[in-house]
Amino acid sequence: MPARSKARQVEWARPDHHDCTTMTIGLYIIGDEILSGKRQDKHFARVQELLAARGMQLGWVQYLGDDPVLLRQALQTSFGRGDVALSCGGIGATPDDHTRQSAAAALGVPLELHPEAKRLIQQRIASAGLGSPQEPANQQRLQMGMFPQGSSIIPNPYNQIPGFSIREHYFVPGFPVMAWPMLEWVLDGPLRSLHRHGRYLERAAIVKGAMESDLTPLMERIEREHPGVKVFSLPSVDHPQWGRHIELGVKGEPSAVEPAFDALKAGLVELEAMVGTETVRKM
Repeated sequence: MPARSKARQVEWARPDHHDCTTMTIGLYIIGDEILSGKRQDKHFARVQELLAARGMQLGWVQYLGDDPVLLRQALQTSFGRGDVALSCGGIGATPDDHTRQSAAAALGVPLELHPEAKRLIQQRIASAGLGSPQEPANQQRLQMGMFPQGSSIIPNPYNQIPGFSIREHYFVPGFPVMAWPMLEWVLDGPLRSLHRHGRYLERAAIVKGAMESDLTPLMERIEREHPGVKVFSLPSVDHPQWGRHIELGVKGEPSAVEPAFDALKAGLVELEAMVGTETVRKM
């Protein structure tokens, strides 16, 4: 097993400039082994935890195999939307790893050996006693430092082999022991301005025996009259306490949620709905 080592502190190249009210955060989970079932994905749940601890939420998640065409197309889409994207997997240097190349193709830029990545990989080769840097195997290892032109590196505290970032997309390995601390570095470094502690509120009420079709006009009216919130409904048919019910609520900035939820409750009274327990979730 590779020896643990502490990565040198690395500065990110771009200043904080994110607009936390408009940026969408997505997650790519990449690897044929996930889609085939040879390995069970652990990234989705962990990334949710990491984001929630910082008052952040995922806007989307996409599972992709090691297919260069599909990877390029997906990345072109998220680059084009201006999303923030976290990506786990496929950045090694074996023939079945295509994420680095696909990211470069999506942006129309070449791959190039990042000088700091080269230094870190050679440092790892030396510390692990892997022989001369000129040996073919070690030259192949340098391919892991070939990133799209203009990339910055993401330090890897586990074995020093870095990931990379470009255009608000952050690429880390598929191994959780490496990926998760690297993602924490990203979230607390380049993406720290997206932390939303105290800036997210979710209020809901349990509506017993209701049908979503009966509540849809009310939901549409609330979103139309309160554009700063999202209305949600979560139906259940066999809850042990509430039986058939719908959890109906609004979420968003606290200042927008409070009046929207008041209006939602008033609308439920007008519909003579059976309203039970209210729930509150803050981030």
